[in-house]
Amino acid sequence: MNKYRSAIGTIGAVLLLAGAIIQITRLMWAPYLYLAGAILFAYTQITDRYEGQNLIIRRLRRQQMIGAALLILAGVMMLIWNRNEWVLCLTIAAVLELYTAFRIPQEMEKERK
Repeated sequence: MNKYRSAIGTIGAVLLLAGAIIQITRLMWAPYLYLAGAILFAYTQITDRYEGQNLIIRRLRRQQMIGAALLILAGVMMLIWNRNEWVLCLTIAAVLELYTAFRIPQEMEKERK
């Protein structure tokens, strides 16, 4: 399963993005597409473990998990509510994911030195 993690994450990210874009048009199946992508994307992040002792990386990984959970929550909000509350949840998740996507590799590089 490890060798497929990257492909699963990429497929999840594409489905997530497509579902969010299509949700703007209010197509009935857009939340399901988004939610499927969010689940796949979150799965790859949750199964990616960090076994080291660096507290900064551990904190960043927790932030990444919160971001993944918020991506899924945004999909649930799309299904339950017919307004745009999901946009705020998605925005917070995107900020967390973007921040950790840049910071974790920087900290990993510092750890290797």
